Amino acid sequence: MPSTASAEISPSSPGNTGLSPSEVRSVVIGLMLAILLGALDQTIVAVSLPMMAADLHGVDLLAWVVSGYLIAVAVATPIYGKLGDLYGRRVMLSSAIGIFLVTSVLCAVSTSMPMLVGSRILQGIGGGGLISVAQATIADVVSPRERGRYQGYISTSFAIASVVGPLAGGLLTEFVSWRWVFWINLPLGLLALVISYKALTRLSVPHIKRPIDILGALLLIVGLTALLIAVTFIGQGAGWLEPRNVALFGIAICTMAGFVWQERRAAEPIIPLQLLSNPIVSCSCTILLIAFVQVIALSVLIPLRLQMLTDSGADGAAYQLMPLSLAIPIGAYIGGTVMTRTGLYKQIQLVGAILVPISVALLALLDANAVALNIVITVVAGLSIGLQLPTSTVAAQNAVQHRHLGIVTAISAFSRSLGAAMGIAVLMAVLFAALHSHAPASFSAVPGADLIRQMVGDVGVPPDAAIRQQLAEPATDAFKIVFLLSALLGVVSIVLGLLIPAKPLSEEAPKPVYSE
Repeated sequence: MPSTASAEISPSSPGNTGLSPSEVRSVVIGLMLAILLGALDQTIVAVSLPMMAADLHGVDLLAWVVSGYLIAVAVATPIYGKLGDLYGRRVMLSSAIGIFLVTSVLCAVSTSMPMLVGSRILQGIGGGGLISVAQATIADVVSPRERGRYQGYISTSFAIASVVGPLAGGLLTEFVSWRWVFWINLPLGLLALVISYKALTRLSVPHIKRPIDILGALLLIVGLTALLIAVTFIGQGAGWLEPRNVALFGIAICTMAGFVWQERRAAEPIIPLQLLSNPIVSCSCTILLIAFVQVIALSVLIPLRLQMLTDSGADGAAYQLMPLSLAIPIGAYIGGTVMTRTGLYKQIQLVGAILVPISVALLALLDANAVALNIVITVVAGLSIGLQLPTSTVAAQNAVQHRHLGIVTAISAFSRSLGAAMGIAVLMAVLFAALHSHAPASFSAVPGADLIRQMVGDVGVPPDAAIRQQLAEPATDAFKIVFLLSALLGVVSIVLGLLIPAKPLSEEAPKPVYSE
């Protein structure tokens, strides 16, 4: 497949698709609601976790309430992308919302922690379709040049979820019940379903029936699941070479090798491997992966450093993280708007790629108690990360034929999920190791994860002041190492930004995508 886009890529403007501006707005509003539904469930649950564990008596499985959902989202994303290309976005988005709503009810009525975790995994299958199919639908509606602006609008949904999610989760848990963080999905989901289903009425369904690569899909699901479970265990403090993780990595390698073999011979592969050989697609997706390593690094390490090295509690750390949560979607909006006006993406990607490692390196060198300066640098980092998000997604979409739009959008979304998963695993493993190696000799037998617990304390049990004082300097050095490692990884994005071909964003109208 050629690596350049043709006139078939997408419409040049809302008018060229046969949709009026008001119809385009209706489509975008419906998609924003769908994305808000998926994004909100990633942020609203975290605050309620302690009450869930207390009510269902399952502290040991608590982390999997979040991890199980995120793994399922990541695995389902490429499958939904391909099915959207084959059967149309409208039916796949509606089915994703339907699955999400049904499983939200299962989560709300869970009577045990295993039931809740299982329901969350099923809910993630629906959540995986919400964001990837919605973003691909934007590409069906407007031209590559216009997509930047609309991707900026979509970022508003993520901003709302980032701010409203934890607040709503806390209020519902405090004054009603943790179960209402799932019940609240029903009115939102039904509204998103009605609006999106109606708005996408004129979206055509592909008339060419192609076989589904069932074996490829199964191999992909098994391989990605094994990989992400192993990565999750590592992020929770397990060793890379523990027998369980070695077995999971072995399964992942074998099944992914089988997946590549299957995709080379399949008539209609789940992921056409030619897409990954396209330099624009491969560079853009790698930039997205690294961007989300940075997102997870900042989102986890900043509040953790504050709780370990300052007098900030969990609430204070959360407040100081809010500027980052807002800066990323604002940066995405700015990047998308500038891209629409200029028709360029490479230069915007480069600006973001250059500023991220500089700002992260500055965070490594700053004192954790310099609150105002840390917030300023964090905002710069967030804005810089945001600049790379719509530009990389639209660049990848602009580089392929329209029939591959769904899967390339899903690959972009999966790159984000993989970056987040790998980022938390690798960076936390480095933090544990660095903290253990820099700790005083009297703590030599204490694992890094336990050292963090001793500095932060447990629920209702404050940390020992003497222990915190002894570990303060080793912890400062450990965080410096992790932040500098994250900054060094960010340099790779600069190289990729220089290498990525600068292809003008198309303003050509495609073959009709809509039918009366």
